[in-house]
Amino acid sequence: MLKLALRRVAALIPTLLIIVTVSFAIIRLAPGGPFDEEQAVSPAVRANLERVYGLDRPLPAQYLSYLRALARGDFGPSLRERDFTVSELIARGLPLSATLGLCAIALALLTGIPAGIAAAVWHRPGADLAIATLGALGVALPSFVIGPLLALAFGIHLHWLPVAGWQPGAARYLVLPVVTLALPLAVALARLTRASLLEVLRAPFVLSARARGLGAARVLWHHALRPALLPVVSYLGPAVAYLVTGSLVVEVVFGLPGTGRYLVQGAIDRDYPLVMGMVIVYGVLTLLLNLVADLACGWLDPGTRRE
Repeated sequence: MLKLALRRVAALIPTLLIIVTVSFAIIRLAPGGPFDEEQAVSPAVRANLERVYGLDRPLPAQYLSYLRALARGDFGPSLRERDFTVSELIARGLPLSATLGLCAIALALLTGIPAGIAAAVWHRPGADLAIATLGALGVALPSFVIGPLLALAFGIHLHWLPVAGWQPGAARYLVLPVVTLALPLAVALARLTRASLLEVLRAPFVLSARARGLGAARVLWHHALRPALLPVVSYLGPAVAYLVTGSLVVEVVFGLPGTGRYLVQGAIDRDYPLVMGMVIVYGVLTLLLNLVADLACGWLDPGTRRE
């Protein structure tokens, strides 16, 4: 297990370097610049601004300079929010975004997996129809549709929850965003858990355990559930990427002051350091959570550890 963890950790560094390189090339080669919207800026002033921020140098020199600064943990100054560094902006919004994402993952796991287990154990036409219907809705309706619908129902009509904004320490402002982000993932986990568990329950080793007289609950919890959860845990890696991208939309829809608005606004303003800092942070979070999913797969499947 330790060797598996070390191999996965060693693979993170070149993957992160690829993310940084591709993101740097895309944002720098995109049309427009950070000072295009400055009003009444003379060519001399623009040239001075570019010299101050190092934008007048060739792209390879800018890239190497950025890597050196990144190795020191310095994301650089924001080109638009000039009173703040990128690190300060990230530190301001990341706690809320991390709370939103972790709560969404927890809610999806606590609802999706038990629902899938119940649907597989009871295996009735009604449960199958409900899972299929919810699965189709979860796939068909994106976050920017689910969010306004929930806000319209529970915020505007029922007046149970706030529809936008944020008040520190008030968890009710996170209820609708968390449900919006977790609902499609919970439905996908329920469908995957049900299908995987039904397949495992028909496996020979499960039939053999039943033939030895073991009870249904013991067969489920001690023999079938662990191998059935292996595809579910494997799916959590790509699901993390969905949560990262989905949280950007959810934060904008519900007006949350998280890091999503910085990435969106930074891309619009061509704020190179801010966009790069946000991409790196989201990339690191995605890689780390994928690492956790890989290690969980190794724990569930001894064959993975041997390989």
